[in-house]
Amino acid sequence: MKGINISNNKKKNFSKSLTFNASIIILIFINIYLGYSLTKTIAGYYSDNQYEPSKDSTVSKIQVEVLNGCGKSGVADKLTDYLRAKGFDVVRLGNYRSFEIENSIVISRNEKIQNAEKVAAVVGLNHENVIQQVNPEYLLDVTFILGKDYKNLIPLQKRLN
Repeated sequence: MKGINISNNKKKNFSKSLTFNASIIILIFINIYLGYSLTKTIAGYYSDNQYEPSKDSTVSKIQVEVLNGCGKSGVADKLTDYLRAKGFDVVRLGNYRSFEIENSIVISRNEKIQNAEKVAAVVGLNHENVIQQVNPEYLLDVTFILGKDYKNLIPLQKRLN
């Protein structure tokens, strides 16, 4: 009789350890799945937040003034259309006080020089052409003064030649 009891105890112990091991394996798979989901969620968040000029909501908040400083008729209109198509808010279009501007200039009118740099990048203007003149009287972010180098800018290369 003792042999039978030992055999039954072994079966019960084996059954308990099998259940315990199966539970551990299931918990491991659940943890792997949760880790994978977390990784995908974090990776998706960072890849969705990359700057894209025509889609970024911060671009639509950038208010731009376009001034013609080269004297060529219609050039500022073409640039304005391009900037608006890229999502910028062009709030004023006009002539600069002189038509003798050789190189186009992008002027930041507040502390956020990044806004001026975004405008310059969208049209293919070098960083050296971006300056900052903070003036609280201006109710806009960026002034773009179009110079005689307008043919080198991305939006005007093909449209005006």
